[in-house]
Amino acid sequence: MRTRSFMLMVLVFVVLLAGCSRESMMKAFTSPEDEQQAKHYIGLLQAQKFDEIENDIDPSIKLKSTNLDQTLRAMAAQMPAGQPLSVKLVNASFITSNTLHKSKLIYEYQYPDQHVLINIATQKKDGITTIIAFNVKKLSESLESSNSFSMGGKSPLQYAVLALAVIAALFSLYALILCIRTKMRGRKWLWIIFILFGVCSLSVNWATGEWNLQLVSIQLLSASAAAPLYGAWVISVSVPLGAILFVLRRRELAAPAEQSVTSSDS
Repeated sequence: MRTRSFMLMVLVFVVLLAGCSRESMMKAFTSPEDEQQAKHYIGLLQAQKFDEIENDIDPSIKLKSTNLDQTLRAMAAQMPAGQPLSVKLVNASFITSNTLHKSKLIYEYQYPDQHVLINIATQKKDGITTIIAFNVKKLSESLESSNSFSMGGKSPLQYAVLALAVIAALFSLYALILCIRTKMRGRKWLWIIFILFGVCSLSVNWATGEWNLQLVSIQLLSASAAAPLYGAWVISVSVPLGAILFVLRRRELAAPAEQSVTSSDS
């Protein structure tokens, strides 16, 4: 009865999670005050009120910038006139302590013929809010479209990593089931742990094709596919070393009773 209740709760949670949009999930962890502050500065940029923005730019940024007015004008020029069709919060991060609060919000503004990505970071220290980062970037298409998982137009490396990831995961599962069903001498649970994790990893960004090799890493079932909200998919594959060694040494590791049955069948 308890098991059924637990499974029902998990099912309800999954359904509710699936029903939530990406933006609503992001907003659930975002402070309304931070959002209001960020949109205030974006509104000032659209209205070309550069002096008001400059007044709130952090002194550390002013020291590094030679011509803030020109930079702000160039940023404003990348934003089309008129109201956007939609505004999405696509990324958010925060750092909070007793005396300091930092927030970084990234919005995607959709206009009839283009998309604009706006990144704004602020900090509140001793009751004073300042801008510590602010930039605008034009996009040819929405982040959701550019980072969607599609099979067309990928490089040989991307296809190879995807294929190897599927093979490594299936082989790890096969070795795991085989290990569980095998009567063994010694501690089986050590082999199970060894099989569960692959070593090293080769990862590829499915949208850009950029790859990364990590020699010191472990990965569950030797493969993974993950994407942050509105971010690109990253496919990773590891060497299923434990699975390979177990399959090669299974007869040697098996208990004598299983060895005799196997030899008689053969």
